[in-house]
This record gives sequence, C-alpha cells and structure tokens, in this order.
Amino acid sequence: MPPRYPWILFDADDTLFDFGRAESEALRDAFEAQGVPFDPSWLPVYQRVNAEAWRALEAGAVTPDRLRVMRFERLEAELGVAIDPPSFSSEYLRRLAMHAPLVDGAVAVVAALQPRHRLAIITNGLADVQRPRLARSPLQPAFEHVLISEELGAAKPDPAFFEIALARLGRPAPEEVLVVGDSLSSDIAGGAAAGLDTCWFNPAGRPRDHGPAATYEIRRLDELPAIATG
Repeated sequence: MPPRYPWILFDADDTLFDFGRAESEALRDAFEAQGVPFDPSWLPVYQRVNAEAWRALEAGAVTPDRLRVMRFERLEAELGVAIDPPSFSSEYLRRLAMHAPLVDGAVAVVAALQPRHRLAIITNGLADVQRPRLARSPLQPAFEHVLISEELGAAKPDPAFFEIALARLGRPAPEEVLVVGDSLSSDIAGGAAAGLDTCWFNPAGRPRDHGPAATYEIRRLDELPAIATG
C-alpha cells in the first residue's frame, strides 16, 4: 500500500537544522573576526533585525542580495558599534555555512521516511549557506532535491516558489505532497496557498494566533512518520 504522502518537502532552518545555535555561533565568530568582542546581549537585537529583513524578503520588498548587507547596516546603527556591513556579511555567511547542528530527531525521522517517501528541502535560505551546510550534514544523501529561493527566483510563501518547486519534482499531484516547516508565514501559508497539505513543526507549543491553519501540527519530529505514511 502506498504512503499517504509520497513526497515530503522539508523546510531547512528550525525544522531540520538548529538555526538558533548556528546563528549565535556565527555571529560571535564574525564580530571577533572584525576585532570586536562579542556581547551576548547583541544576539536578540540581531535576531529581531534579521527577522524583519526576512519578512521583507517574503513580501518581495527586498532581494536576497540586498538582505545580505541591509540587516548588518541596521544592526550597526542599533548597536552603535563600528563594523563594515559588506565584509561583516561575508564573514558571517562564511561562518554560518560552517555550522550545521541539527534539530533533535532530524536524523532519525529522515532515516524513517526515506525508504517509502521521496524527500526534498524547500528553503528561503541563501544558497552559499545552505548548500555547504547540507554537504556537511548526514542528511544530504536522503534528499533528491534542494530547492532554494535564491536560485528559484521566488521565496516562500509566493505561489511562484511552489509552482517552480513542484515542476522540479516532476509535478506530483497536490494530494501526494506534504509540506513540513516551522514557519506559519512562509511554510504553512505558502503550502496551503499552493493547494498542499501542511504540517506545522511547533516544538515550543507556540499559539497559532491569526496565522494560517495547518493540516497537522507536531511538537516532535518523530510524530511525522505516522502522518506521512497514513
């Protein structure tokens, strides 16, 4: 009997990769590379500035190239610390690409799904970060496709992202595809708008508030195989 969802499309950051840990380490390393001692209180400031920049990208208000530098221009202004935003961005991205910690359960869930499902990654991350991180990861052999917004020319939740992504997969029927991700605004909203079932990975038990409703919600990745297989 075939599985309920032959195709599983995973978001990358905070779904498979522990982005918070990687981000903290890369930011510290980038400041120290520019000769600026890192103050841990700067991390939440950067996270807020960075989240604002990515929301602008999702809305189509900025390009990936502009995002790379804009967030560090704003961080410099907010902290009042002298950095060179273009070179800081390059250093941060290089360091971020070196850090690939995984979310708890990521290896096990991919191993459980791979024998019966076709797996792909769909991410708004930057290609020069995501591809090296995946290459360092034990997950890489399991994924047939890695679909990155910067390379596709559209970002989640834009329907164009999912249209291009599904074309790359050979146009499976929508009912054969499950989108799994931690972001209501990009993964869940985008998948739903494309007519796909969605699974919200919500380990912290955050309230949904006014975000889109997911088809499923899980707290742990090991809950996913039962849903995907049916």
